[in-house]
Amino acid sequence: MKKGIHPEMKDCVVTCACGETFTVKSVKSEMPVEVCSKCHPFYSGKQSRASRAGRVDKFNKKYGFSSKETAE
Repeated sequence: MKKGIHPEMKDCVVTCACGETFTVKSVKSEMPVEVCSKCHPFYSGKQSRASRAGRVDKFNKKYGFSSKETAE
């Protein structure tokens, strides 16, 4: 690697909207995020406000699909 052309890596404090904070290495010193591994439904196993809307059911109802047709 050439010297003097790469940015300096430093500790970065990542703050989630849920309040969770953790430290990673980055060229920035702070990084706010909306979703972290503690509050993401895939990792936490809990439904969030975004997935409670029943989007699949809403789509099926809108276009007239029944649950029998979508299962096939």
